[in-house]
Amino acid sequence: MQDWWQATFPKGRQTVTIQDASDRSVAIAYGEKGTGKPLVFVHGVASWSYCWHANIATLAQHFRVICFDAKGSGFSDKPLQPEQANHKVVELERILQALCDEPAVIVAESLGALVALATVQSQPTLCDRLVLLNVPIFPKELPNWGMRLLAEVPLGFVELADQLRLTKLLDPVIRQVVYALREEVIADPAHATIEDVYWSTYPQIEFPGTLTKLAVEFQLAAREIKRLEQGQPNLIRSVQEKLSQVTCPTLILWADQDRWFPVSDGEQLRDRLPHATLQIIPNCGHYAAGGQPEFVNAAILSFLHSESDSPGLKR
Repeated sequence: MQDWWQATFPKGRQTVTIQDASDRSVAIAYGEKGTGKPLVFVHGVASWSYCWHANIATLAQHFRVICFDAKGSGFSDKPLQPEQANHKVVELERILQALCDEPAVIVAESLGALVALATVQSQPTLCDRLVLLNVPIFPKELPNWGMRLLAEVPLGFVELADQLRLTKLLDPVIRQVVYALREEVIADPAHATIEDVYWSTYPQIEFPGTLTKLAVEFQLAAREIKRLEQGQPNLIRSVQEKLSQVTCPTLILWADQDRWFPVSDGEQLRDRLPHATLQIIPNCGHYAAGGQPEFVNAAILSFLHSESDSPGLKR
């Protein structure tokens, strides 16, 4: 099968080295297409740049689209040391600083959208327009049984499975299970193609360390949600309390059939952001970027073009 990076981006897969939140040098994989103002896609957990495959070409006709794999995901480095709860926020800041020479448009989905909110709160000059898809801003628990399982399994067992390359040995079984589970995040089964499943699972199956880093992220997320429930200091509560500080124009897109996070979360988020609008995506599950790409692309372009015509936002 043709290399996805080469097929998607003029220069294929590139890398940029940043210092992560623990000041380790890590190589971040990315691709870019188009010219003009930078538009940076931020994927969620258990995902990588491929999740934006149905959005890149359309938006690259208007912007310099940049897709990157977060540390530990996709084709980026996967250091197997402990992580700080806010490491994704720090690393997104450094990726934006390394790849963008002006404030960017950030388009972010799921956990990536929560990270984007925290980043804009801490470094508002890095972003002048924000698009958020299905944000876990008011979570009650990890939304999927597989996430909860990986969060509870002792990390040593996951590391052993990773070292033995069990995901590679069980390749056909894993892809078949993922194909069946796509119904949980995609309302229209037509979007769960064999090619989609192949590429979405490629890093977990092919690259040692990906499964372990995934377990680490789920354990961090479960810990943060537990702290939230117990009223202890945590990243999620901090983001919630600072929503009024996100002053850039913001578009919230929410799937009408999101089984993980209800539309009411999107309505509450809209009401707490100073300059936000909310659009509901019809016939769509949690994975909106790939589940209803035509609607998502049109909504993003309409929002960005209308905002570019506003005073102070013209290029």
